[in-house]
Amino acid sequence: MKIPIDDLVPAYKDCIFRTAFSITRNVADAEDIVQETFYQYIVTTRDFENEEHIKAWLLRTAINKAKNIRISFWSQKRVSLPDSMWGTSPQISDDQRLIKAVLSLPTKYRIVIHLYYYEDYSVNEISQLVRATPSAVKNRLLRARRMLKDKLKEDWHDDE
Repeated sequence: MKIPIDDLVPAYKDCIFRTAFSITRNVADAEDIVQETFYQYIVTTRDFENEEHIKAWLLRTAINKAKNIRISFWSQKRVSLPDSMWGTSPQISDDQRLIKAVLSLPTKYRIVIHLYYYEDYSVNEISQLVRATPSAVKNRLLRARRMLKDKLKEDWHDDE
């Protein structure tokens, strides 16, 4: 089974973008990954079982491409502009704090949090996507939740 690309792009581009962004933390890289993932789908000769299989393949491809960017020489040597240069606003919403806290997590925790909470994948589905055992995914989720709790508690105390 192969679904036409015109039907896949509107359905999955946002999901792939969010997944790629959660790993790369860079909008331009995430946009490139979306394009490369769909290109990879176009050129693949693979036959898929169903639409869920296609979605899982697209996400796995995006995750791999994002990880490749994260370990590339260019990514490791890139320096971000300080927040002060962007004119950060004094009022930061709770949603922005949560997003910032999630993005500050190490990659292996950020991926499972994103897939579990934002893409609604089960632990077993995530284990297949990230190629880890279900117990490893549960442990990563547990550790990520603890890190987020500590980080958000720390930010809350800093605001007082």
